[in-house]
Amino acid sequence: MLVVLALGIPALSGPTLEDHFFSKNIYPIMQEKNCRGCHVENGVAAATRLHFPPETASAEEVEVFGRGLTVLVDHERPEKSLLLIKPTMRIPHTGGKLIPPGSKEEAVWMRWVSYLATLPAEPASLAHAAAKTPAKPVEEPMRRLTHSQYNNTVRDLLGDQTLPASQFPVEDFVNGFKDQAEAQSVSPLLAEAYSTAAEKLARNAFRSGDPNHLIPCRPASAADAACRAKFVREFGRKAFRRPLSEREQKRYEALFAGEAKRAGQFLAGAQVVAEAMLQAPEFLFRPEHGPAGPWAQYETASRLSYFLWDTMPDAELFRSAAAGELGTREQIETQARRMLRDPKAHEALNEFVAEWLRFDRVIGTVRDRRQYGAFTPELAEAMTEETRRLIGDAVWNDKNFMDIYTGDYGFLNSDLAALYGFPRPPEEFGLVKFPGGPDGHARRAGILGEATFLTLTSKPDETSPTARGLFVREQLLCQKIPSPPPGTNMNLAPADESKPQTTKERLEAHRSQQICASCHRLLDPIGFGLEKYDAIGRRREKQTIVFVPGHEERKKKPTKVELALDDNGEVAGIANSHFSTPEELGAILAANQQCQECVVKQLFRYAFGRQEMDADRAAIETAYQKFRDSQFKFKELMIALVASPEFREAKD
Repeated sequence: MLVVLALGIPALSGPTLEDHFFSKNIYPIMQEKNCRGCHVENGVAAATRLHFPPETASAEEVEVFGRGLTVLVDHERPEKSLLLIKPTMRIPHTGGKLIPPGSKEEAVWMRWVSYLATLPAEPASLAHAAAKTPAKPVEEPMRRLTHSQYNNTVRDLLGDQTLPASQFPVEDFVNGFKDQAEAQSVSPLLAEAYSTAAEKLARNAFRSGDPNHLIPCRPASAADAACRAKFVREFGRKAFRRPLSEREQKRYEALFAGEAKRAGQFLAGAQVVAEAMLQAPEFLFRPEHGPAGPWAQYETASRLSYFLWDTMPDAELFRSAAAGELGTREQIETQARRMLRDPKAHEALNEFVAEWLRFDRVIGTVRDRRQYGAFTPELAEAMTEETRRLIGDAVWNDKNFMDIYTGDYGFLNSDLAALYGFPRPPEEFGLVKFPGGPDGHARRAGILGEATFLTLTSKPDETSPTARGLFVREQLLCQKIPSPPPGTNMNLAPADESKPQTTKERLEAHRSQQICASCHRLLDPIGFGLEKYDAIGRRREKQTIVFVPGHEERKKKPTKVELALDDNGEVAGIANSHFSTPEELGAILAANQQCQECVVKQLFRYAFGRQEMDADRAAIETAYQKFRDSQFKFKELMIALVASPEFREAKD
């Protein structure tokens, strides 16, 4: 009782509560404070024992969840319960002070803690039930070819190198990638683009005869039925990535015959069939009928090729599918290892890396030319090339993949070396060991020390600690950060010449507002540790702010102010995670299991075209174990995913 009084907490007793007390009184507080934002799968607090039920949970399920919180209650000393002292910040809480001590909310909250202290110590909970109940099998969604896959497919199908999808409407990023099925609807603009591209591709394919040998026979005449049937069958098998049905065969033969007769040319029939097939859903989409479907082995071949090559199957995959040699884990693993030795695997990895690390934000960014005159489109391309080569080196040379966070080397050209303040490299984009010494160069390590990351997480005229923290949380730790409440003003107040402040000092405004603090507390401290790298990745010791006179003061010269930087950073939620350089942050992440598992999850999302679900837990855990046991070799992770039952037996 003395401890209770010292903390200012009224004594707790076992109350008698009305029905649905938790769902009516406690749960709304949790929702208002956005506790769910962190305490869910992939949330910042995912590793804790507090996991929210689905948003669709019934009132009864919510009550079960509430009673399950007894695992966070000290039955002997309720006033010491984590469920009470964490949200009130009587002990450190990553989410901050959500329940003000002495408030009406705390009084209601304490009634619930007191009640839970009277219940058995380990009651059933939603978390326990979920662990015992088999998850519902996932039905794989039908996926459309991404623009990259479309370009590569028409290249391999038709020999066309024009990259037609580059003119298509821009793709959306969902779950961090462009290939997520939930965002792959076909808009009227995209449908029109497909039609235009199909017409042009088919015309070009037969413009000068048959330069790419698409016709597998020598037609005797425009009406050669045998050659017509063979072309439709073989071209259709490649275009649709599986054999044509009898009905499809007849329909396309009839289309071919009608056009060849009208034009009096065999190639005219081939052209119209190619144009029609390139617009067909069977070409544009990748339907899955499951292991019992008529084309199961061909669908496996397509899953392998579009994941590992970013394009259609080759002749060997088609042969293996026809022979029924893609049904077992061993057969698929054999094919996958063959495919990873092909140069097309390098192209596919590059596409994954470009999407995961959002190269588009670097290539498409702009910078204030007065401050960042060195930033050019060519430099932006060089930035992404450095990152691409760093990761490719780790993957194809079978290095520990987590070295991409800690490596004290890079692949620089002359422009990047000048940006970093390093000597000119002996060869363009050759491996360069970063110089050490007291000048701090050695602290630029891994992808977090590269200009790619430091640029894409900045604003046009200044760094953004919040954006840098958000990128680390979402892309590298796979943590979901709640969106700001509607109507929240996320803009910082303009810099004030009368009282110059660093970006860190100006961000104090967000961390001092309760509505903003819970998220900014998770994000900003990560970015603070990187503040000695500017908006294009240059090392700096001070932040320079230029105050340009307004129109009425046009005769006045711009004022330049230099402010000392505090680069002390921290990753809230990870023990002993204080840092002040990319090198130190990289070491923290590389050793963190959640970061290691995030690599698995990101590749899973890319391979499967969707967010992971409860039913995927076993597949992800198995893949992670194999990844870890291989000393984090990325190729072994790819093999583990394609060999999983979830990949082999996908269905829609």
